[in-house]
Amino acid sequence: MPLTDVTIRNAKPGEKTVKLFDERGLYLEISPTGGQWWRFKYRFDGKEKRLALGVYPDVTLKDARDRRDAGRKLLADGIDPSENRKAQKSARADRAANSFEVVAREWFAKYSATWAANHGDRIIRRFERDIFPWIGGRPIAEITTPELLTAIRRIEI
Repeated sequence: MPLTDVTIRNAKPGEKTVKLFDERGLYLEISPTGGQWWRFKYRFDGKEKRLALGVYPDVTLKDARDRRDAGRKLLADGIDPSENRKAQKSARADRAANSFEVVAREWFAKYSATWAANHGDRIIRRFERDIFPWIGGRPIAEITTPELLTAIRRIEI
């Protein structure tokens, strides 16, 4: 029988971890200390795996079911949801490491040693004031020419 919000709210922690099962692999894990985590249990390549979907009540029953359904769709497509999550996290970290601001600061550190001190100060101050607020956080590979032109035109005004 599927879980209801009332059942979840009335659930109390026990001496051991308690699992309240919903359906199709979704369950709520209640720790002895009172923490409540949504989990999705599935099998991939003959191995049983679990995927954390969030903390109750931050993630509602409906949201947990939506996340479970997304995981089941990935499984139907032959993709391990856990590995997919790791790949997405790695890609986000790579994009953050290659943001325009990070690359510009590396360039500045490399070449500023050969410049006069006041020239280097002016360059980095201009970047911080005029460019970084607009495109500094964007991955450098995703910055388009129109975006760059828009940022430069803001300086001209």
